[in-house]
Amino acid sequence: MTEPEDPSRDRLKLHFAQRVIHQARQILEVWQRLHQREWSAADMVELTEANLRLLRFAERFEQTEHAQLAGSISLCLDAVDANRGRLSSNLITELNRLMQRLSRTGLRHGDRLEHTSLPPLRKPVYVMLQDHERGDRLAKQLEFFGLSALALEDVASFYSTMAERHPAAIVMDVDFSGPGEGLKLAAKTQQELDHKLPLLFFSNQETDTPTRLAAVRAGGQEFLTGTLEASSLLEKIEVLTRVAQYDPYKVLIIDDSRAQAVHTERVLNSAGIVTRTLLDPIQAMAELAEFQPDLIILDMYMPGCTGTELAKVIRHNDRYVSVPIIYLSAEDDLDKQLDAMSEGGDDFLTKPIKPRHLITTVRNRAARARNLKSRMVRDSLTGLYNHTHILQLLEDCSFRARRESKPLSFAMLDIDHFKRVNDTHGHPMGDRVIKSLALFLKQRLRKTDYIGRYGGEEFAVVMPDTELSSAYKVLDEIRQRFAEIHYPAQPVDLSCTFSAGVVELSDDADSLMLATLADDALYRAKDAGRNQVHAGRLKVNATFLEELADAVVLQ
Repeated sequence: MTEPEDPSRDRLKLHFAQRVIHQARQILEVWQRLHQREWSAADMVELTEANLRLLRFAERFEQTEHAQLAGSISLCLDAVDANRGRLSSNLITELNRLMQRLSRTGLRHGDRLEHTSLPPLRKPVYVMLQDHERGDRLAKQLEFFGLSALALEDVASFYSTMAERHPAAIVMDVDFSGPGEGLKLAAKTQQELDHKLPLLFFSNQETDTPTRLAAVRAGGQEFLTGTLEASSLLEKIEVLTRVAQYDPYKVLIIDDSRAQAVHTERVLNSAGIVTRTLLDPIQAMAELAEFQPDLIILDMYMPGCTGTELAKVIRHNDRYVSVPIIYLSAEDDLDKQLDAMSEGGDDFLTKPIKPRHLITTVRNRAARARNLKSRMVRDSLTGLYNHTHILQLLEDCSFRARRESKPLSFAMLDIDHFKRVNDTHGHPMGDRVIKSLALFLKQRLRKTDYIGRYGGEEFAVVMPDTELSSAYKVLDEIRQRFAEIHYPAQPVDLSCTFSAGVVELSDDADSLMLATLADDALYRAKDAGRNQVHAGRLKVNATFLEELADAVVLQ
């Protein structure tokens, strides 16, 4: 006879799982702090101890995924210790990959309890509005974006729910359960917690300074008024709840002296910077395309090619115009240094150089370059890649897919009847719909996929290591869920749909052909009635590329 499940045991496991997630957050916070300065032995000890606690908790509380990640992190840290505290570029890359997995699986999407009937452990957002119907509707809209949300109607339900599970964030009406009572409830709740919760206050009307001051004192990090719209709210919740994933700086070292290159590598690796060394400057352009560094360190004097000549070659390519080039040389003639910097360089460092000086210079230059590049390649409205850059990413991914014999799918999406939205509801509503689809795609697609705003209401998605059937399935599910989103409007709420065309790379097809055929499949979807996904396939023979029959509708 099977014993009945014990609800209290399930609640206990849920509580323990929260402890595991909290410990994972601590590790990620230590990891982020490491990259604000040069790494030290004390930093590594702190990271090691935090990871051992995670491993112990995860094993004790049966959190398999966290236990596996903590075990892998331990192996990397052991390798660092065996190497007398030195971090190779491979170790840094692997540690960063594991930390990003920990961030995504342990915190963003939640851990999954095994051997229990409980739903996946995913911290919900508590929505607490004085207008209960409005709160229910908002919670459902957040669910459409892949965010767990729970609308609460009174103080008693809030306390009972808090006793079972703390939320990822709270959206609190300042007048929840009475004028000004939401502020008091939030302040009381935060005072009783060791770790403050992300808190967003809301008011139907514009409020005075004393009310906003009370919201700040209650721990409020945002104050929203007027219309609460799910996609805009989601943006703010994402910022408040995200554990930032550190993406290490990448530096390409071009120096014909192996000893000098290795020394530079070790200095930068000790600060968590990923490096790659090139001894032959003639191979520089191929290495740049493959490695995509944030910064280049260049020797001045090399046989067959001087540093200034190579800098000119690099600057001829528009893709690398903004990549900082730092000359590192024994040359101490100031005039020659200035001449070199006028030939495409951004800085000149003289050997020998103190490690701290090198690390600080590289980090500052790389940070500014990244910030500038982000502004150059991102669309200002959505934060997605712009038209030019998404096509460049498609070209890069196509090259990599052919080289590694892996599948690649590319999709074009277009919001249906978008002109009607602008004409009827105005351009601000049109912008809101565009932003909501951008957020929806970021929520539903993998971190390894690339999403771009192709132009206007049109989007493009590059999906590496993805076959056509899988890409179609994912996009069609996104299409169905996006159609369920409602935007507050008069006289009735607005809902929108999109059409999509998707194709898969095959053999020698180039990125331009892929984009053209995806666009063609998109317009076939439009012609067939909109709100659907059409898939096309490429066929290649010895002399030309052609579309395999017409686009196939996989519905």
